[in-house]
Parts: sequence; C-alpha cells; structure tokens
Amino acid sequence: MSTQKICCAGFGGQGVLSMGKLLAYAGMLEGKEVSWCPSYGPEMRGGTANCAIVVSDEPIGSPVITAGATASIVMNLPSFEKFVNIVGPGGNVILNSSLIDKKVERTDINAYYIPANDLAKELGNPKLMNIILLGALIEVDKTVSVQACLDAFTKVFGESKAKFIPINKEALAKGAEYVRLHH
Repeated sequence: MSTQKICCAGFGGQGVLSMGKLLAYAGMLEGKEVSWCPSYGPEMRGGTANCAIVVSDEPIGSPVITAGATASIVMNLPSFEKFVNIVGPGGNVILNSSLIDKKVERTDINAYYIPANDLAKELGNPKLMNIILLGALIEVDKTVSVQACLDAFTKVFGESKAKFIPINKEALAKGAEYVRLHH
C-alpha cells in the first residue's frame, strides 16, 4: 500500500500546474486514487505557483499537503525554502539546479540536483524543463510509469498536442538518465 504526496513549485509559466496534472492523470490511468490541488501567487506569470498531487492505493483524506510530503519538485529559489521543509524524513527533493544555487542542508531527505534548464536547451525547447524534472522524479520514486505519463499527455494538453509526445518522451528520459548518471 503506498501513498505518494508530491508538491511541485516554481514561477507561474514554468509549467508547474500542468506537470502536476500530468502526474495525477497518469495515476488515474493506472487505477489509483488521485488528487490535484493548485495554488497561485498574486500574479499568474512571474508569481509563484504550486500544486499538491496525491497518488494513492486508497481513498485520499486531504488533497492539501502541509507536512510529510514524500517528494517535492522545486523549480526556483523562492520555492526552495518552503517546499524543501514540507518533505518528510526519507523523502525526495528534485531541484532545478539551473535556477537554484543552494544545497539542501537537511540530512534526513534525498536531494537530486537536475540542471533542467540546461538539459531542456539541449533538447532544443526550454519549455521542457518541467517534464525533465518530472522524469527525474518518476525515476526516483516510481509514483507512476513513464508510459502512463505519455498516455495522460493528450488528456491534459488535448489531442492537438499529441505531436509533442515524442519530444516529451525524450524529456522524461533525459531527467531519468541524469538521475541514474549523477546520483
């Protein structure tokens, strides 16, 4: 029996909420109970955005995560302090080291530093950095399968975006590969 509680946080416009939606939909496609709870800062773009995703084998009590998260994906410095601290002992933090130059000081959690902006540039599309970080998370905690994420893609972004599935598959793989090679 497992319950994964994941927080994604970053600037508005970094794909924080859509990354969370992708994870929740993938969990749903795998027959799990899911919740997705978005939260916005004062401005949509440039402000902070975060979302809480719960993927579980049993009914979910609360969609809000204030402590005891199993993982956080942190995409910028303002999100760093807040979302590293809500991860419970033994949990995972996936950091976008392209934008965060700090290191996690806690010794009771696992930190993965992924230069997501740089890796996205290598793929020729800076917007893919959220998918790279998602790929890293899936490699670390196996919340959902990569295939479920790809299957969820058109559900979240619409059929017209199906042509972007191959490059997103590459982005997921790049995040996973970075974790395997560097951690």
